[in-house]
Amino acid sequence: VTERPTVALFHCFSGIAGDMAMASLVDARADLDEVRTLCQRLPVTGWTLEASAVTRNGIAATHVDVVAEPSTVVRTAAHITGMIEEARLPERVTTRALAIFWALARAEGALHRRPPEQVHFHEVGSVDAIVDVVGTCAALEVLGVDRVDASAVANGIGMTRAAHGLLPVPAPAVVRLLEGAPTYALDVPVELTTPTGAAILAATVTGWGPMPPMTVLASGFGAGTAGLGDRPNLTQGALGTLAADLVEGQPVVELSVNVDDITGEALAHAVAALLDAGAHDAWITPIVMKKGRPAHTVTVLADAAVAATVAAVLTAETGSLGVRGRALERWPAERLVGAGAEEGRPGRGEGDPGRGEGGP
Repeated sequence: VTERPTVALFHCFSGIAGDMAMASLVDARADLDEVRTLCQRLPVTGWTLEASAVTRNGIAATHVDVVAEPSTVVRTAAHITGMIEEARLPERVTTRALAIFWALARAEGALHRRPPEQVHFHEVGSVDAIVDVVGTCAALEVLGVDRVDASAVANGIGMTRAAHGLLPVPAPAVVRLLEGAPTYALDVPVELTTPTGAAILAATVTGWGPMPPMTVLASGFGAGTAGLGDRPNLTQGALGTLAADLVEGQPVVELSVNVDDITGEALAHAVAALLDAGAHDAWITPIVMKKGRPAHTVTVLADAAVAATVAAVLTAETGSLGVRGRALERWPAERLVGAGAEEGRPGRGEGDPGRGEGGP
């Protein structure tokens, strides 16, 4: 009998930050001493990790606080990679932590037009942010989590101050990290989702949306510090196993067209354009049409939220007079893909809405 995977669900109704993610898992029974012990393997000193019981709008929660000595050190992604690898953490902790920081590096690199390995981390390179990320990954490991899911992600509005000055909310890095993920704005002038929180989701989440059919084993709330009026500043973490007889996959839409009057170069360009439009995957299959004519089927897999956009690109790129489609489900495994992995670094995970998804 195949053992059912353990799932952690982040419910981001008031956004998510690195400390809130870790605190929600600690509140859901991840042993803080075990989390702290794993984090202490990092080759950096001068910090403490403490947790306290708090309430937010009447809801009991946990707040974690990483207190670190002031420092002016600005770390690069390559520097942080070395720290994490030197720590000799459990394999999944290392994999997840590296994936999170390289997701951040790619997002910041794209925004500043520089290679990811040359990106200088300011806020997210501080000791407390590093411990937040590694601590979240350690908590997932302590709880034995095999798969991470997340709800739609709330963002605030307005402006926030960062190392480069004032930035819009959500921050540009947050918007880029959450490409392909379901998000929405609340009329709250606070940075509800931080780059660190967005990177944790982008690098680890394999399923977006409501809670999947699961047996809930534990749940908890991680508290932020800002007051949000009548809205509790919390991220919920729920732990459970997928229901044995109700294992549903992630909903996707498969779209396809048959074409017999398009060149190989145009077909290759169509696949690239479909991936750029947000498709999970796209592929071409040789077929034989009526009267023995050689032709091709162009097939694309996408979330329902972007199906209309992808269908329009499919029509425009192939010249087809129509598109057919069907609803499917997929069960993606957490893994690392992409160019970064070829260089010995984590690439984009299945939860990161990037390329190379492999089909349903």
